[in-house]
Amino acid sequence: MQGSSFWDGLYWAVLGPGIGVFFIVLIRLQEYYEHRERHKEQQLHQAAERDRIARDVHDVLGHSLTVLSIKAQLARRLMEAEPQRAQQELNEIEQLARESLTQVRNTVTQLRSPQFPSELEVARSALQAAGITPVITTNDDAERAAPLLAWALREAVTNVVRHSGASTCRIELSAHSLSVSDDGLGLGDALEGNGLRGLRERAAAAGAQISIGPASAHLRPGCRLTITCPEGAA
Repeated sequence: MQGSSFWDGLYWAVLGPGIGVFFIVLIRLQEYYEHRERHKEQQLHQAAERDRIARDVHDVLGHSLTVLSIKAQLARRLMEAEPQRAQQELNEIEQLARESLTQVRNTVTQLRSPQFPSELEVARSALQAAGITPVITTNDDAERAAPLLAWALREAVTNVVRHSGASTCRIELSAHSLSVSDDGLGLGDALEGNGLRGLRERAAAAGAQISIGPASAHLRPGCRLTITCPEGAA
């Protein structure tokens, strides 16, 4: 019996610390993998945040610089024939430049999203400056339009002004949907740029449905962008 007691004591003297070390290693491994997972999640979050800020800056700068360029060209054409109207355009350029600077600052600090109805007025002004007639239809709920629709309007109007060659642009807006169509040359074989890709990413993140295609079957098929948001989309 004494021999048995000796071996039992020796057994636990050896095994006891071994079990302790095993659990310590197990805990350290768990902490290591948890730390690695948190680090991975943080990196993914930072990458997504960088992409979001890049989209915001692209949307603000792309739209604002397009409008400023169109208005500057119009002011130059009007300088001799209609100096008063040219001066009005220059005043609007100055105001828009100040607003754009504020938008860029706020976007970089993640404080601002475009809002209606101011975005509608900017769209109307940009289209008119480009010689495109805006036809805007809204309903009573449009005042509550989701910010995502403001981003969509900004991107769509920027593309109409830059690329469409249209004479008319129709904008239909409600609280949860937006349609922007033109009577221009259409998409053709053009590839989607960063703006539309960014808009698709925004729509996917918000659970919104977006479609881009011809506005008609005519020789000048134009283009139509439609986006529908679920309630509460950002």
